[in-house]
Amino acid sequence: MDECMYDKKDLSRMEHAQSREKLNNQPDESRKLTFRAWVKEREHPVARFIYAAAKSFRRLHIPVMKPFHRTLFYAFVALQSAWNSLWRIFWYTPLFQGRLLRPAPNLYVFGGMPLVLGTLDIEVGRDSRISGQTTFSGRTASLDRPRLSIGSNVEIGWQTTIAVGRRVHIGDNVLIAGKCFLAGYPGHPLDPVLRASGQPDSEDQVGDIILEDDVWLATGVTVLAGVRIGRGSIVTAGSVVFRDIPAGFIATGNPAKAIMPIPMSTSANAHSKRQ
Repeated sequence: MDECMYDKKDLSRMEHAQSREKLNNQPDESRKLTFRAWVKEREHPVARFIYAAAKSFRRLHIPVMKPFHRTLFYAFVALQSAWNSLWRIFWYTPLFQGRLLRPAPNLYVFGGMPLVLGTLDIEVGRDSRISGQTTFSGRTASLDRPRLSIGSNVEIGWQTTIAVGRRVHIGDNVLIAGKCFLAGYPGHPLDPVLRASGQPDSEDQVGDIILEDDVWLATGVTVLAGVRIGRGSIVTAGSVVFRDIPAGFIATGNPAKAIMPIPMSTSANAHSKRQ
């Protein structure tokens, strides 16, 4: 058994020596690419010195004077906020407003300007909040111009994409969290030959998406074409909605299913009756 262990060690040394010989025979450009690995191995005194120096440099810091640096922190945050507000007020918001069918009263665009792609009519109600890290796209192959209708007091979170095939309607008081995807059209046909030739999706793949008032889509929800989500319903994080969700339910899963009704408060019931 000891003899076997000895043979394996010898074999390992031989392989290591061969790899080093191969490395030494490589062109200078290839050898430079392995410098980091050579330092990390720390087999040479110079490599050990460089490794230790690099680690020390990465940990380098100045002493923290808490009152002073705390003040600097809040000053930095205030300046950053003021700078972002200037961009929002004088650049991002008016440019995005100019892309809408009509200006939206009290629109709050934060964190940049939404990306608008394709042919698309967009209308937005009052007091809505839209992340600048969102994408609104219209299907260019549609016979009629796609239309995105966003109600009042709507919030659309960052990295959300709304792809409008024909029509996407978002009611009042709707909350759409980050990284949601409303897929009104797929962008590609089902037929692999047509897909490989770059043909657009077909009309039967396209559908409207309707989010009624007071709907809440949690983070990462996907809603496919032809779906209606009823008033006041909640779709949990990461769910994929293939079919309609009735009003006043919590839905979850892939495919999403309504699992339980939402208890409505007295004020909500009164508001619903007035509607």
